[in-house]
Amino acid sequence: MNTLAFQTTMIDRGAISLVPLVDGMDLTELIAVFEEELDDSPAGGYGGIVPAYFGFGDLSKYYLGLEDKQWPSPGHVWLLGCDCGEVGCWPLRARVNVTDTTVTWSEFSQPYRKHRDYSRFGPFEFNRAQYESAVRDAVAQLTN
Repeated sequence: MNTLAFQTTMIDRGAISLVPLVDGMDLTELIAVFEEELDDSPAGGYGGIVPAYFGFGDLSKYYLGLEDKQWPSPGHVWLLGCDCGEVGCWPLRARVNVTDTTVTWSEFSQPYRKHRDYSRFGPFEFNRAQYESAVRDAVAQLTN
């Protein structure tokens, strides 16, 4: 099983960026290294999602792919946005599969590079209780 945590970083005007850490490793770095190996520019350029800039809804539901108006679609999440802070500019998308005991991220994609093959990236499988706790901790940091 993988473990999830979030790095929270204050960006301009006090908004907070959320970057997933998978097994303690920054997802922006993991995906940048993977994309560099694809030899298809640009590689990387991701940043965390910024809830203050986009209406993700209830993040505890969003990260399960279950928010009423789930972005980008039901069962999928934008885990990262562009390093400029705009999620729609350069998002990293993943399918989220939820069971009673696990949450899995798979089927990664970059909508502006539809030809890229991300099949060798992930999947990442988390214990659901640990995953939900990490999301709660991140949400708490947004409100402090």
